[in-house]
Parts: sequence; C-alpha cells; structure tokens
Amino acid sequence: MSARRAQVRTTDWGPDPAAHARTLLERARWAADEFASFDRARVDRIVRAAAQAGHDNAARYAEWAVRETGLGVVADKTTKNEACSLGLLARYGDEDYVGARYDADAKILEIPRPAGVVVALTPSTNPVSTVYFKVMLALMTRNAIVISPHPAAKAASADAARTLNAAAVAAGAPADVVQVVDEPTIPLVDALITDPGCSVVLATGGTPMVRAAYGSGNPALGVGPGNVPVLVDATADLVAAAERIVASKAFDNSVLCTNESVLLAEESIAPDLLRALDDAGAHVCDPVERDRLRDWLYPEGRLRTAAIGRDAAWIAEQAGFRVRPGKRVLVAPFERPFEEPLTQEKLCPVLGFHTVADAAGGIRLARLLLRGGGRGHSAAIHSRDRATVMAFGAAVEVMRVSVNVGASLGSSGFETNLAATMTIGTGFTGRSSLGENLEPRHLVQYTRVAYNRDAGVAFDDFAGMQPWTVRPTPPAARPAAHDTARPDGVSHTADGRAAGRELDLLREEIRRLVRAELHSVLGAHHG
Repeated sequence: MSARRAQVRTTDWGPDPAAHARTLLERARWAADEFASFDRARVDRIVRAAAQAGHDNAARYAEWAVRETGLGVVADKTTKNEACSLGLLARYGDEDYVGARYDADAKILEIPRPAGVVVALTPSTNPVSTVYFKVMLALMTRNAIVISPHPAAKAASADAARTLNAAAVAAGAPADVVQVVDEPTIPLVDALITDPGCSVVLATGGTPMVRAAYGSGNPALGVGPGNVPVLVDATADLVAAAERIVASKAFDNSVLCTNESVLLAEESIAPDLLRALDDAGAHVCDPVERDRLRDWLYPEGRLRTAAIGRDAAWIAEQAGFRVRPGKRVLVAPFERPFEEPLTQEKLCPVLGFHTVADAAGGIRLARLLLRGGGRGHSAAIHSRDRATVMAFGAAVEVMRVSVNVGASLGSSGFETNLAATMTIGTGFTGRSSLGENLEPRHLVQYTRVAYNRDAGVAFDDFAGMQPWTVRPTPPAARPAAHDTARPDGVSHTADGRAAGRELDLLREEIRRLVRAELHSVLGAHHG
C-alpha cells in the first residue's frame, strides 16, 4: 500500500461546502462498498492494527488535546484514549458483526448489513477519545467514517484520525475508510449531515449540534445533556462513597457528561459524609465561599463556559477564595434546591450538596431536579438497601443508574458492565432515538431471511457459509426436485453466459461511479 493511499485525504475546497461534502461522502461510499465484502478475519486484522496505533499514541494525543483546548487532565485523557483503543478491542473483540447468524428453531437466517457511511461529529471536551471510539466502532462493523471535529480540538482530532486510518489501511482496509475535515465550519457540517450520501450521523456534543443532526433528514444517533443527581443514603459505606464520588468528579476535571452534578444526602449521615468528602480530597465551601462560587460560576444564571474542564483550585481562585493543595473538587452545600443554579449541569469539578430528610425525599427531589435538565441521561446512588436502589431506579427518569461506583466511569461503562461508550443515549425521555450506551451493534442491521414456519417446510443448513462470498449453485450441480440432498451453496458458477452478464453489470457500475466522481470534482472546481 502506497504512503499516499494510507493518508486521510485533505483538500482545500474553497467556498463550496456542498461540493466538498459530496466528494468526501462519495469517496467514503467507495470504501464502504469494498469494506462490506470483507470477512471477519480481514476485519479483525484491521481493527487490531487501528486499536494498537491508538493505544501507542494515547499519551501523545492526550497532551495535545489539553494543550489545544485547555480542558481536562492529561493523565485522565490518556486513560480514556487507552480505553477507547485496546480497551474497546478487549470489550468487543470477541463479538462477530460480520458473519451470518441463524436460528434453526425459529427458521430465520440473519445477514449483517453495515450502515455504510457514518458522519461523526466529535466534541472539544473528549476530542481524541471520541474520535478513537467512533472510528473503532465503524471499523468493527465494516463502515466508512467521515469525522467532523469540534473547531477547538480540530488539530489533535484530525491527526488522531490520520493515525488510525494509516494503521487500518496498512492492515488491508480500503483507502478513504477514515476521512476527516481539517477546517470544520457550520456550512460544511450541515452539508455533510444533510447529504443523501450520509447513511447515519453520530452526534456527540452540545444540544444545538444534536438537534441539527436529528433535523438533518438522515438517520441520526445523538445524545442529550446530562445533569446527574447522586443519592447517598444512611446504609451506604460513607468512606467508600466519598472516595468514589471525589475521584469521579475530579476525573478529567468533570468533562464527561456522566459526572455527578448534585449530591443528595440523608440528613442523619450528612455531617459524616461531608467529613469523608473532605478527607477524600474535596473542599467543602462555607456559605461565603459558596455564594462567591455561585456568583462567579453563574453570572447570569447560566454556567460560565470558561470554567468547563478547569481544575478546582483555578475555579476557586477566580471566585475569590483559595483551597489547600491537593483539593480536587469544590463541594457547595445549598439550602433551597428550587431555582438554585448549583443544581444545573456542571462540566467542571464543582458539586452541589443538599440534605434530604430520608431516602424517599431524596428520590423525589432527584426526580424533580431532572425535570429541570438531564432527563433521560444518568443518575447514581450509593446504598446497601436493595429496596432503595430499586425505588430510585424506578422513579428517576434516566436510562442508566450507577450503583456504588463513580458515575463518570460507571454510567459510561468503563467501571460497570454497561456498554463502554463515549456517546450516551438518553431515550425517548431525553428526546433521543438511542436509549442505550452506543456500541458497535448500533452501526449494523440485519436482513432477516425467514422460512415458512410450517413443520413440513425444511430450514436449510447454513453452517460454515459466508454471506458476502457465497454464489448461487450452477444449474448442473443442483439436485433434482425430488432429491432430498441440499446444495452447499458455496461453489462458483460454471455458466459462462451468467458470469459474462455479471461482469458486464460490474463494468457498467464502475463506469457510473467514475462518471459521478468526475462530475463532482469538475463541478467543485468549475461550478
């Protein structure tokens, strides 16, 4: 494979975003059509090569992303990059998204069908890990992918895409299986997600981006905003709960949307929990500090974006007070939860804290707080009472609840057995078509070949057959109508005329695609 073919294509397309988008998508369609014929062994080689390249560069891209965006913690971004490369391979490597499945009892044959061309929008908060994640999912399911990164993280994101693409192509993937937009603009993103050449949009980012994806006219998998309430009841291990909550809230300076936003503590254990939080590395604000923090963090009732992804000491200094070295989270107790800005989503290490009379009151308040933002997303609870856990899960309107684990890595599936993901579906409640953690199976669908369920109609034996290489059995080799033997279906046709017709059709399809690409390229330069 030449060095030229192993690179992600980038071109200066001037002022015509529609032509640029169309050409990216047409190249991706060529790659997707070729990739769809690969068997599992070829796909596995490609996926392993890309995962290894991502893991080898995890620390370099973590440092680059923090330097470019100013958000987060290098060590934690390294962890996420590793989790979204070899970590994803470990989680999903044994799954088969390529071979046919069949159920002899139901008499159904299922043939996998990749989405085709994925357009992936990635955020500034988790830039490289999301690029890794979406590229890995696309490669596992034989899809081509075009990445449009957030402008604030475009350099690190584009280079990461090139690295994974080079490894994939060197391992045998089609050229252009991974492409990236170097200079993302709103018109170009709009052209990509609305073009008929886009098979599905994967949108991870702010609410306007996700709404645009759902309004594109193409299939879309997007997410809604989080605002995670966490309940700690009197049965919880307070020391363990405090350590887990602080570690979760401090992880990458809270840029994961699954991080805890408001802590609700039963009154009987609230003082002990606050002491445990302090011991675990949190700074518990006094009323004066709390008011200064609120005033700086929410100057007009909305979160100051400069705080996103910044560390606790920096935020405290901006708000007008200092914290001791080693304090990683600011805990802000408040009395009146309604119309309190500190109950809003906070992508920074600031944690609201409110005392409730009992677990039932905490459950009611968590439900009410989610009505103000974060419905469908995530919640967390620390408890050893199974009835409280179930009541909490039944009442809060979210699609995932993390139990006795930090919410950041619990709800995202890296410290629980939920699907490991960088894209959190919020379900119908959160106005999302996806109610689960996004995983590879969401990028492949199945054609179901269903036989007559009458017991007198036999279901064929498809064991060992590959759907993308099988050819019809030639007439001379077929059994007679009365013959009970079934053809194996894997021999190549011996009918010269049929083969000639198939070759003619293939040539005509190639001519059509070449004409379409030439028309697009010439139109981009001369239209």
